[in-house]
Amino acid sequence: MSETEKITINMSVVDLGKIDLLTEEGFYQNRTDFIRTAIRNQLDKHNTEVQSSVVRNAYGLGIFDWSRKELEKAVEKGERKSFNVIGMLVIEDNVSPELADQAIESIRIRGVFRASEAVKKILQDRIR
Repeated sequence: MSETEKITINMSVVDLGKIDLLTEEGFYQNRTDFIRTAIRNQLDKHNTEVQSSVVRNAYGLGIFDWSRKELEKAVEKGERKSFNVIGMLVIEDNVSPELADQAIESIRIRGVFRASEAVKKILQDRIR
């Protein structure tokens, strides 16, 4: 499982040219290196706000992977899971839509949600 996601951005040709110039001058290895560095710098700048929001909204930070076995245990205990995630939430392919429907109360994701299309469809009204 990849811990990175590919994104697409639109930017002005002048800004792109400036990035290319900095790359040519040896400040960055390539465009991606520049963009990653810029994003990390902004995230570092706003770290206090991010941490405050994580605590206030009870987010889990990272990659969370849930299997059929784990969700079956929750159902056996009469529990329904609510996921608040910054990062990635994976509902494994061995989880049926019926089990997901029984075991999952809500999903709030800031990042990437991976699950089968059938599971996503049955949970669509619970995903924010």
